Amino acid sequence: MTREEITAMFQRREADWHAHNAAALASDHAPAAVVVSPTGGVLEGRDDIQRIYQVWFTAFPDLRFTERDLLIDGDRVALIMTVAGTHAGDFFGLPASGRHIQAVCAFVYTLKGNQIVHERRILDFTGVLVQVGVIRAKPAAGL
Repeated sequence: MTREEITAMFQRREADWHAHNAAALASDHAPAAVVVSPTGGVLEGRDDIQRIYQVWFTAFPDLRFTERDLLIDGDRVALIMTVAGTHAGDFFGLPASGRHIQAVCAFVYTLKGNQIVHERRILDFTGVLVQVGVIRAKPAAGL
């Protein structure tokens, strides 16, 4: 894919994120794609990938992301963004807390042809769990 085609793909994906269209987002992945995610572990194939998108969209029905940087180097892409939303649905067995979350994420993609074949998602999942109230952060001594 050219740089322009990759940019267009990620602009379309941004619209799919805002529409909470898990099926469309998963369809950008190759049938045997792998996603490594702190929330879903190692996901293999579109069905697993779509499922984890849907988990987030169901748990945070107002989930939005703000793109910070899209870095393209040949068939490698890094997307740095902030996600934010309200915990209003089940999240991996955790009932809705009504609390707002915000996290900076980095997604690193490998493309082949016009599809994503590998994706690594990096985010502070522990920080998200603190924000929804599952775990408590203890202040550092002396602060």
